[in-house]
Amino acid sequence: MRISRLLTPLAVAVLVAGCATSDPYGGQTQRSSTATGSGIGAAVGAAAGALSGSGSTSRRDRALIGAAVGAAAGAGIGAYMDRQEQQLRNNLQGSRIEIDRRGDDIVLNMPSSVTFGFDSSELTADARSALNEVANVLAQYTDTRVNIAGHTDSVGDPNYNQRLSERRAQSVGSYLSQNGVSSTRLNTMGYGANQPVASNDTEQGRAQNRRVEITLTPTGNGQG
Repeated sequence: MRISRLLTPLAVAVLVAGCATSDPYGGQTQRSSTATGSGIGAAVGAAAGALSGSGSTSRRDRALIGAAVGAAAGAGIGAYMDRQEQQLRNNLQGSRIEIDRRGDDIVLNMPSSVTFGFDSSELTADARSALNEVANVLAQYTDTRVNIAGHTDSVGDPNYNQRLSERRAQSVGSYLSQNGVSSTRLNTMGYGANQPVASNDTEQGRAQNRRVEITLTPTGNGQG
């Protein structure tokens, strides 16, 4: 049947996306970003190829070609971000900066206790040292956007916390810009206490919520 033939490349794409590997950092099993990117790219490519054909054979052939092209593009982006993540992990060892992988995005979590003094948006020496390493990696991997988000706990005036979160994000962005990261790649924002990652009812939770997150997102060109 025509439908079953068209589903074949899509099924292959789904199988590719489901591949898992052992996490080299934590010893846990995690989904391979390269495999996931390959599978997503294959699925999108297959769907686009299938829709572009006129006859059943043409649709099937185009779907297979589209799946192959899409898989290559997706795998390239995933591998690009894999290399960037590995270098960040190597360079930031001992910095207390947490690195989290979310799909193809890389998230650097900079706790307030490391990055700023109390009620301050001035970067500490430790923060500047860590950001120097981040800037060095970003200079080598230019096909990423850099989103910088400031967060606070819920103690105090919400409007003040909002402004403080914005100033802290801007401090990080300004430092990266001064150290070679193009301002066109940078986007800063503050969320105040609106995006907690832990309960604000305990000091430990509030400490987790006071942070700046740097999210590196691929532009789609990083396949080298």
